[in-house]
Order: sequence, then structure tokens, then C-alpha cells
Amino acid sequence: MALALGAVTASIVHPVVLVAATSEITVVELRQYTLRGGRREELISLFEREFIESQENIGAHVLGIFRDLDDPDRFVWMRGFQDMAQRRAALQAFYTGPVWRANSRAANATMLDSANVLLLRPLPKSAGLLAPHRDTPTGIVRISIHTLAQVPSQVFTNFFEGTMRPMITEAGGTVLAELISETLPNDFPRLPVREHESVFVWLSRFADTAEETTFTQLLAQRSGWRDQVPESLWPALMRKPEVLRLSPTPRSRLAREVQQAPHSRIGFS
Repeated sequence: MALALGAVTASIVHPVVLVAATSEITVVELRQYTLRGGRREELISLFEREFIESQENIGAHVLGIFRDLDDPDRFVWMRGFQDMAQRRAALQAFYTGPVWRANSRAANATMLDSANVLLLRPLPKSAGLLAPHRDTPTGIVRISIHTLAQVPSQVFTNFFEGTMRPMITEAGGTVLAELISETLPNDFPRLPVREHESVFVWLSRFADTAEETTFTQLLAQRSGWRDQVPESLWPALMRKPEVLRLSPTPRSRLAREVQQAPHSRIGFS
């Protein structure tokens, strides 16, 4: 199988914004890989040595690299592009280029599956900056993935802003990014994605696992918040969201403080 390379701040923590220091990002891949037992550190070492600069040099921006705290055989990373056309060009260049040819066999040998991929579009409240250097990050990144079924993404986004975001704030959290499914087709079929799923994703960050646990417990204790929800929204709320609790790797492109980076912005469509 070819490698398809391809959360909330409790208390007072400088927010981490998962946006590359690049001109514009309107397409984001959230990639989850299931690995062979005991091979995660091997893949992380290879990835951080070979697959960061080689992708960013051609316009595929590595936004985050993570260990899944709840599965020792799960590797998660995020990659961003200026748009779908630039994504296709960058992927074509990378997967036919010398770095991938030299390292693909070693990378593929660590994994069982690499097709659990969401193709996403960031919403305006995801705007933020990222320091261009790669300090060793601390903290926990939390990603919540809501399956929308037949509920339009704009309808759920409005509900999230009016009902869920205030709940998150009351529980001590800060939403750092919101993303929805990209509706354009995957035009690089060599790398499959979960193309026919509609999702809403929000990201947050904690100082440590204790703060993340406290936040999750407070959020889970909320009762009755669905009572006044219109029936048209029920399909998106009957299923619990998928929650990823992630520890950034040493070269994950995160920063403890948001620092002004000239000419860096996120684009929205």
C-alpha cells in the first residue's frame, strides 16, 4: 500500500494556531495512519528527517505531526495547500520526486493503513499565524470530528457558533480552528480520502493531559443542551464526535505563542 502522506486551551495558555507561515491555505488534509506494532517512532524519525522540508519546498505545508495518546499504533498529521489545483501539483511533484522514491519503501513498511484522510476547508474563525521556526512544542492538541450526515455544513456551523462554542468557553476551552469538508472532488486519486463524508472539525489545545481531562469532564456534564435543537439538526447530533487527543512531535509546526509573521494568512472560500 502506498503511503498516503498525508482542540481547546484550558486555563491560561497561549493558543496554538495550526496554520502554516505561507501566503494562503484554503485546503487542509487531516491524515490518520494505522501502523504496525512498535513502528511509530521509526516513522516519526523518518518523517521529521525526510518529509518536512521536501514537501514545504513544493507548496505542501506540514501543519502538525502527532502521536495519538489513545493508540500507540496511530500516527496523525496535517498538511495544507493554497488551493486544490496547487494541492494536485504539489502531490504530483512530491510523489514522483527523489525524496519519496528514496524513502517510500521504508515509510510504507511501518504501516497497515493510510487511507483514513479527511479533505477539509478552514472557516474564517480559523484565522491565525504560526511562527516560521519549529520550537519543540508542549501541550495536547485536541481534534473533534462531527459527522454531519445530511445536515448542511452552514446549518451546523451556525449551531456550533450559537450553542456549542459558548459551552466550550464555559468549560474553560478556546476553539482555535473550525473546518468543514471540502466539496471539490479529490483530483489526486493515488491518495484516497473519505470523499463522501460531510464533517465539521474543531481544534483546540491544552497545556497538558490533566487540563484536557478536566475540560472533557466538564463538557460531558452538560445536560439538556440538545433539547431545543430543531429536528433538522438531529442527524448530526445522534452520533458522538470522534475525538483525537494528540501529542505534537518535536518538529510539529506549533508554537507556544502566536507571533506575527509578515505576509502570512489563511484564505477562505
